[in-house]
Amino acid sequence: MLRLGVNIDHVATVREVRKTQFPDPVQAAVLVELAGADSITVHLRQDRRHIKERDIELLKNTLNIKLNVEIALNKEILDFIVKVKPFSCCLVPERVEEITTEGGLDIIKFTEQVKQTVRTLKKAGIYTAIFIEPDESTIKYVPQCEAEIIELHTGKYADATNPSDISKELSRIKDAAKLAKSLNLEVHAGHGLHYNNVIPIARIPEIEELNIGHSIISRAMFVGLEKAIREMSGLMGR
Repeated sequence: MLRLGVNIDHVATVREVRKTQFPDPVQAAVLVELAGADSITVHLRQDRRHIKERDIELLKNTLNIKLNVEIALNKEILDFIVKVKPFSCCLVPERVEEITTEGGLDIIKFTEQVKQTVRTLKKAGIYTAIFIEPDESTIKYVPQCEAEIIELHTGKYADATNPSDISKELSRIKDAAKLAKSLNLEVHAGHGLHYNNVIPIARIPEIEELNIGHSIISRAMFVGLEKAIREMSGLMGR
């Protein structure tokens, strides 16, 4: 069954606009769990623009579902993650000036750093994924980084506006998922997925998990978290 991971970063974004104690992403995570999501995802950014260490520590001690933390290749953050020990971690690229993650991690350029980070996380008992572009050369390189899970970046598919571009990007993701599966990699996907574009991605049989955040939190502003998550789960065919 296709799993749904819900990214709650933007609950913390609203909190940080006013530098108050609410809305609390930990409270949001409890509601997400009660609505039937399979995991919670948060991104501990180097500039701490939304999620803080306090949030991750409380989430780890509160949740009964899996906690997945996205991190850049940063030693300070890695040391913290190893100490807290969430269920899983996803390695992502990061630029301080970006609004959101802009693409997959260049694992060919940063092979040794990625490999050492993967080894450190595995040694701590943390399942480790790498967020990458859906292209053949990158996927074939993943085993050299010793990772066993990938998350395919669906941003270009989500941003496409005309039917030919949508079809092209969807085909890239399908081919990437098939190739990854043939290499015995577990396949996840996410970025930019929303209520109007998720179904074709959810139909790809090799993909086991989708991580979706902004669209669900945005929808929840109007209908509440529980309904927003149940609507997304319904579209995913659950």
